[in-house]
Amino acid sequence: MRIAFIFICTGLLLAGCGKSKPTPEELANLKPADPALAQLYDHSCKACHAVDGSGAPLVHDHEAWDPRWQKGLPTLVTHAITGFQAMPAGGQCSACTRDDYEKLIRFMAEEDKQ
Repeated sequence: MRIAFIFICTGLLLAGCGKSKPTPEELANLKPADPALAQLYDHSCKACHAVDGSGAPLVHDHEAWDPRWQKGLPTLVTHAITGFQAMPAGGQCSACTRDDYEKLIRFMAEEDKQ
């Protein structure tokens, strides 16, 4: 009986740890706190990363971003700049600097804790 209770409590705790995929309403409203980054995001990244079914990893979707994040930020930035698979070179952001890409990727992967 005591072991069953421990398993149930552990399961409930673990179930609460995962973050769910953002809803369409959340996707439409998510943006970086920095106004300049928010503008870059709105004019480039959002077109794919806030549209379910686009093939791009959605903003704050840990299930999609975690395996990518494991490749490392430098690799993700290179992919954004040079293009990778369906990601167009530059991510449709002609005004983005390398630092902008880093910050935008951190935001989208929800790894922007600095």
